[in-house]
Amino acid sequence: MVDDRLPILLVILDGLGDRACAELGNRTPCEAANTVNLDALVRCGASGVHLPFGPGRSTSSEHAHWSLFGFETVSFPGRAAIEALGVGLMPPIGEPLFHLALRAGTPRDGALYLGARARPKDDAEAAGELFEALAGRQLQGVSFDLLPLRTGESVLVTRGAGTREVSDSDALFDHIHPWMRPRALAEARDPTAAARFAGILERWLYDSRRILCSHPVNARRRSAGLPPLDVAVTKWASLIDAHMPSFSVHTGLRGAAVTDTALYRGLARLLDMTVVDIAYDATQPAADMRARIDAAAGLLDSHDFVHVHVKATDEAAHTKRPGFKRQVIEATDAGLDALLALSAKAVVAVTGDHASPSVGGLLHSGDPTPFVVAAPGLRPDAVTSFGERAALAGECGRLCANEVLPFLAGLANRPFFLGHRPGAVQTLALPNAPEPMPI
Repeated sequence: MVDDRLPILLVILDGLGDRACAELGNRTPCEAANTVNLDALVRCGASGVHLPFGPGRSTSSEHAHWSLFGFETVSFPGRAAIEALGVGLMPPIGEPLFHLALRAGTPRDGALYLGARARPKDDAEAAGELFEALAGRQLQGVSFDLLPLRTGESVLVTRGAGTREVSDSDALFDHIHPWMRPRALAEARDPTAAARFAGILERWLYDSRRILCSHPVNARRRSAGLPPLDVAVTKWASLIDAHMPSFSVHTGLRGAAVTDTALYRGLARLLDMTVVDIAYDATQPAADMRARIDAAAGLLDSHDFVHVHVKATDEAAHTKRPGFKRQVIEATDAGLDALLALSAKAVVAVTGDHASPSVGGLLHSGDPTPFVVAAPGLRPDAVTSFGERAALAGECGRLCANEVLPFLAGLANRPFFLGHRPGAVQTLALPNAPEPMPI
């Protein structure tokens, strides 16, 4: 038999999917964009749509990627831990962690609504002083320590909490929700421990509010006409499991990632994937994308799976300017000119991790995102252009996030053969290097 296994390249254009709008002739930005290179890939490949967790179900990027990497059955460690790893921190293993941010609060209708955040450059010193005042306190046997993340943001380490299964106090949708009370999760494995810690965290947050309101830094800010950073808010409950499997152990594939933000650096480091980090160059989006694909092409020589991420499309969506998102997609596409040639020797797939509507008030949505894959031996389908509506007619159909990697592994001649166990772990793909018998 011939060893015809192929490497896999998965390119994720963050927040790629969208909704049709009148401004673009009742088309989405993808449909309206002139995507010469993606259209060429479509014509020699097969299309479908990516619905990470099913129609209508909105998701964050980190949860979508966790499933795209084949880890849906593994407990998600939490974004606070991943972000910490992404900025070079070494958060403690086995201790509950939370993302902690400073916000301005405005009382209204018996609740506190969240306003301004710390400004990355101007407020670095002020935020550092405020965090220093919050750090190192203990409450009912729980020690609260801070690891600096970025201006106005820290990782809150809660040693002795015994659980991370409490809800957020940070209102992600702060135009709708107020500062929220942390509660024990309904699905908590130890409801008693979760309820106890929720109460302790609530007390700590109230005490932090009192400290922040009376702090000289905020007194100076009020005198200068600046919003006081007088509320501490928590989200992204996290815990790093000492027994977390690596990407290689769990999937059977040697993994690598070309990253552009702390989230994806941290995710790759957590899973022991090779990391090539390239800071995003917003002034040269085509050259930036081309550099990422060039780096990925080099990694394909020594790795079985390479993930490439670019944030630009998601950031464009959040400006709520559909025409601008279309322009960013076109500029990004210009840097994808090497994909067609790569698809002659690798499985090459392009999609988004979720939809980010560039119209309306939603942050992310559960709308379909176009998906295309091209590979040696893959029969092209009838789709000829890249976009949501065209992709719906493709032969790949509707793919959930956890179906993407097994699907690509099959096209790469690496499917895990059910009925054969080449190791202790049933991996997602045929393992690259099972343990040999010593002789």
